[in-house]
Amino acid sequence: MIDFLQMIASGIAVGSSYALMGLAMVIIYKTSEVPNFAQGEMALIASFFAFMLIDSFGAAWYTAFAGALLFAILLGCFLEYAVLRRAKEPNILGMIVITIGLEMILLGFVSWKFGADQKTMPFPISPYDSLVIGDIFVSTLELLTLVVALVIMLVLFFFFRFSKLGLAVKATQQNPVAARLMGIRTNRILMMTWGISSFVGCLAGLLIAPTIMQPYMMWDPMLKGFAAAVMGGMTSLPGAVVAAYLLGIIENLFGGYVSIEFKSVVAFAIIVLVLCFKPSGLFAKHYVKKV
Repeated sequence: MIDFLQMIASGIAVGSSYALMGLAMVIIYKTSEVPNFAQGEMALIASFFAFMLIDSFGAAWYTAFAGALLFAILLGCFLEYAVLRRAKEPNILGMIVITIGLEMILLGFVSWKFGADQKTMPFPISPYDSLVIGDIFVSTLELLTLVVALVIMLVLFFFFRFSKLGLAVKATQQNPVAARLMGIRTNRILMMTWGISSFVGCLAGLLIAPTIMQPYMMWDPMLKGFAAAVMGGMTSLPGAVVAAYLLGIIENLFGGYVSIEFKSVVAFAIIVLVLCFKPSGLFAKHYVKKV
């Protein structure tokens, strides 16, 4: 029983990083209906930017983290303005290929600039510090990631539900032409959502970096975050978060009771099952556009 509860707790803990990446992907999908496969590498380069500020310029960790978050926002806005917006007569497949290309470019740049060696990101909370609740061990850093994920989800939920900008994002997603006719500057909305999404992804990267920091550190969280977004519904922020925690728990239980070698396969099996039986996701509403 203790082992079962420990696996549940560990699944919730690891699901927090999936939740942040899932939220980042949902934000962009809500406006453009295109999954951003460069999300992980955008977080990667922002995290290494923070490391550079600390390692090369002697900045304090909090200054470096603030600089990385600002850099992430500017990077997201720049990529949307300079790359995505310049695509002529884009379709969904073409936009997906562009994001994959951006992913490879950013990964290649980080590998060239910083090398493939493991780095150590200074952080006030050690990834090896743990809290003991009864007989269950929970990493302090993972607990912080859980709190950050839940706070970000609530802030984004209220932003998209009740603010004018959030309603403009929803209008841009549903009908860009009608939104422009109503005076909404859809290009600015798209750029803003890329900036916000990059900010959320950077938070995930900065919280993962103290545990493992190398060029491929964001691949697994990004893929699992995408799986959580698909499972919960690519337009549902709470759905992506709940699905991320479910995915973390299912993955841990599968690894503990079935096979640790095939643990990572669970996320992709879930994608296949969800797309087969409920394409809109478990928590999103399916709607049909009328033309």
